[in-house]
Amino acid sequence: MGRNLQSGERLRPVDLARGHGLSTQAIRNYEEAGILPAADRTPHGYRTYTSLHAGALRAFLALVPGHGHQTATAIMRAVNEGAVDEAFRVIDESHAKLLDDRRTLQAVESALRDLGPATAPEPGAGAEPAPVSGPGGTFIGPLAEELGIRPATLRKWERAGLVHPRRDLRTGYRVYDEADVRDARLAHQLRRGGYLLEQIAPLIAQVRAAGGLEPLQAALSDWQRRLSARGRTMLAGAAELEAYLRERG
Repeated sequence: MGRNLQSGERLRPVDLARGHGLSTQAIRNYEEAGILPAADRTPHGYRTYTSLHAGALRAFLALVPGHGHQTATAIMRAVNEGAVDEAFRVIDESHAKLLDDRRTLQAVESALRDLGPATAPEPGAGAEPAPVSGPGGTFIGPLAEELGIRPATLRKWERAGLVHPRRDLRTGYRVYDEADVRDARLAHQLRRGGYLLEQIAPLIAQVRAAGGLEPLQAALSDWQRRLSARGRTMLAGAAELEAYLRERG
């Protein structure tokens, strides 16, 4: 596959490496990994590259910021093996992951917007009033009723580390303080969005560590900026890959 790839000037590994701040060993590693097409060899065994290899290197380095090293390697390897449709499939999967990340961010932002001051529900007509609150908190029944879930669900969330109610010393009932109510409501919003408990737990931990929801706004804005930057770098990578595909003919 390394034979007669491209006519024109022959390049040494150092010629490819120099323009990108890489080592010649990195160039050799990229070739061995299939990121670059196989190089021709001189009669003395030295590698020689062409402008096609330079295009492959530019494409790979442009793909890495948006897709990551592993995915960019898979894309280039597929292209160099002639499996262009496989390369497109890998690219599609990477874009789908970015879309999933955007949807996750939107769900978190929506959940935070929907969180307001916790209020105790009014008992239904004819229902026996349950204990509404203990000292500085609310019991499991009223909280479950407010969220429209079963008390068993709150107990499951407790086992998953999403809420940390204390026990009333007199009755032994679980008592949810203001932070627990906040965390339960946030978990409820995210569960409605289809997220698993193991996906929700890290966010709840971040809310708890930050001391509330407000400090998360800066983190969410930074998250949004990083997603936008990632999308833009994907475009840059696509442009270089298209140029490389054109050069391959």
